[in-house]
Amino acid sequence: MIQVVAILAGAVGAVARYTAGGWVQRRTGPRFPSGTAAVNLAGALCLGVAAGALDPGSGAHALAAGFLGGFTTFSTWMVETLALGRRSSERLLALANLTLLLALGVAVAAAGYRVAS
Repeated sequence: MIQVVAILAGAVGAVARYTAGGWVQRRTGPRFPSGTAAVNLAGALCLGVAAGALDPGSGAHALAAGFLGGFTTFSTWMVETLALGRRSSERLLALANLTLLLALGVAVAAAGYRVAS
């Protein structure tokens, strides 16, 4: 039953990612993949909170992991970084997208965990 909760929550999270990421991207313009950055950082923070506050194996943990797993997107982040790097004028942005978002993602996940535990 917990797996079904995670699956359904993941589907809802994916729709939320598509909606929220698109909303951010339309407001910031096409040069940098800010929509993906925003959802990944928000998801990392929220999953850090969930990991610090919820009992692993509980239904609430499955719901949070499923939703936030669907909400965040590693593969899109990688493909967008590759696309930036293929344009010679955007290689510095590609490097920033990769390194800064990785560091920020870990930092916000840790902050969320610390706040919740």
